[in-house]
Amino acid sequence: MTAYSSTTETPIGPFTAVVDTDGAVLASGWTADLSTLLPVIHSALRPTAVDERTDLGAVTRAVAAFHAGEVTAIDDIVVRQRSGAFVEHAWDVLRTVEPGRPVTYTEYADLSGRPAAVRAAAMACARNAAALFVPCHRVLRLDGSLGGFRWGLAVKEWLLTHEAHTIAA
Repeated sequence: MTAYSSTTETPIGPFTAVVDTDGAVLASGWTADLSTLLPVIHSALRPTAVDERTDLGAVTRAVAAFHAGEVTAIDDIVVRQRSGAFVEHAWDVLRTVEPGRPVTYTEYADLSGRPAAVRAAAMACARNAAALFVPCHRVLRLDGSLGGFRWGLAVKEWLLTHEAHTIAA
């Protein structure tokens, strides 16, 4: 399968998305290095070739709009990821967490229907290949601290501040 990639400059650095032929996001994050994104795509979805494009249509527009302050612009972008049933469900639930209203890992596990599965909820965040579109940055530690983030805590902090500021405005 051939996929397509594009890198967009954002206020917090380059953002690259990899999409399949239908335009669904397979992987994304704040990097210009495609080789950091391809390994996180599930093997059943991983492309055999990736063609670079300057624009990915709706995905590129959503990335630009989000970073410009339209934080709900990412909501309708189709994402395609694979894992076990709970993790896939948890990713779907994560897309319902409102911008500017982060939740704790405990609350996220509860929202996902398994209140005792806090570690599994955290693992769903860690295994998320489609950063931004599946907003794992909206999950915090119980004490309100940032926790981890594949793209760095400075990026996570910027995203949370950006969303809080935009929602408050």
